[in-house]
Amino acid sequence: MPYALTQDSPTQATLRAWPHNALNPRGFVMAVGMAAGTLAIPLLAVIGSPVLWGLLPFAGIALWGLWYGLDRNWRDRQILEELTLSRAEITLTRTNPRSPQQQWRADPHWVSLRLVPRGGPVENYLILTGGGREVELGAYLTPDERASLHDALSDLLVRFKTYAPDPFS
Repeated sequence: MPYALTQDSPTQATLRAWPHNALNPRGFVMAVGMAAGTLAIPLLAVIGSPVLWGLLPFAGIALWGLWYGLDRNWRDRQILEELTLSRAEITLTRTNPRSPQQQWRADPHWVSLRLVPRGGPVENYLILTGGGREVELGAYLTPDERASLHDALSDLLVRFKTYAPDPFS
């Protein structure tokens, strides 16, 4: 799953969530290379004729378009959401690829976590409410992943709200 939920201590946990990246850098190179090879096959038939110079710019533009589109997609998916949860404060920091970092803070005692199965912008819309605001969590996750994350986070929130340290330790 594209998130990692770790409990650092009985009273502190960290969630890191990021979008799926199906195409790694090696796959990027292979996709562009295979497209270049496929575009070169029809050009082999016209090597040595003036037609080659008429077709070559269009093949180059198509190859550049593929490279640009894949690269732009890769850069746009460099989103990271970090949720730090402790008994004192809950902080959500969202690092966006081309805009400033966004941050939300609230008292965990007053935070509520909701999963809207239908009727939201997406299926299984995951919302944190607190501090006078509502924030969406994991917009890029699949509906099943958001449901799984909701279950894990709601259990964690309940444990943190009801945690009582052992007075004898």
